[in-house]
Amino acid sequence: MHSTKQEEAEGHSMGAKVAQKTSVHTILAQSYTIYFLALLFGIFFDFLFPRKLFEQSTLVPVGAVIIVLSTCLIFWAQTTSRNLKKETLTKESFCSGPYCFTRIPTHLGLFLLMLGFGLVMNATFIILFTVLSFLVTKLIFTKMEEVMLADKYGAPYLEYKKSVRF
Repeated sequence: MHSTKQEEAEGHSMGAKVAQKTSVHTILAQSYTIYFLALLFGIFFDFLFPRKLFEQSTLVPVGAVIIVLSTCLIFWAQTTSRNLKKETLTKESFCSGPYCFTRIPTHLGLFLLMLGFGLVMNATFIILFTVLSFLVTKLIFTKMEEVMLADKYGAPYLEYKKSVRF
């Protein structure tokens, strides 16, 4: 989706207002909290209303593999983000490690981690709340974070954002 100049200006003014009140790390912490709360709600509702997603345990090994791979993705993303060189930023500065494939590797890793857990536990509500938490963080927190990063890093980040769509 392409946004108009007016939408970008409004987004940047929103980012300036958000930046005055909070930091990128605060937004990230809030979005990670959404995942945690969604997991707790999923466990709670699966306990109250036990519904199995599938009859046989064929997806349990798939869920276990997803858990391992998503954990690796989260560690890779966190390690890569710490190594961002802040002097002389270019589009390529942002494109390293998993950030070459997605702008939200930690969120994607958390989503897959919870999804894998839901598959291992064969828990319908955990999977449902996993999808909901991903949508909430993608549509709300990621938007706020990206506006702040665009305000902070300018053209290099905007070029990176155009080249890495998801």
